[in-house]
Amino acid sequence: MSSPWLDEQQQRTWRAWLAVAELLPRTLDAQLQRDAGLTHAAYVVLAMLSEAPDRSRRMSDLARTANQSQSRLSHTVARLEERGWVRREKAAEDRRGNLAVLTDAGWDVVTRVAPGHVAAVKEGLFAALTAEQTAALEDALTAVLDRLDPDHTLRVPEAG
Repeated sequence: MSSPWLDEQQQRTWRAWLAVAELLPRTLDAQLQRDAGLTHAAYVVLAMLSEAPDRSRRMSDLARTANQSQSRLSHTVARLEERGWVRREKAAEDRRGNLAVLTDAGWDVVTRVAPGHVAAVKEGLFAALTAEQTAALEDALTAVLDRLDPDHTLRVPEAG
């Protein structure tokens, strides 16, 4: 019978994960606040729109790809609309769905802020890892994602 408790290595790994899950987003938020007055969640919305065809996505798809609830996304998009970086439109094909569209001003923000954000991700995460550790981290995180989201409906689509 297995113990109901974490073993020593699991406990160390879990606590390291908790610390990284708190500190890395805080570091990325600080960089984005400094460079553009943006939260990381808002930047992810802009980035997901910048990568989409026609720089637009259905709100439901954007919520999934940005890893946000529909409610949180609605608030995030409203703040981005106020800044003129995103606009909402009815979907042309069925007029029922709503689209979020990255404006030219929003595109300018993404292209201006992205290099600093990438540098912060590299410094905050990858600078501490070897290529082998990066590959092992990818494998480990993918295994956890496959357990948490076996039908791939909750996660950001893989780049490719």
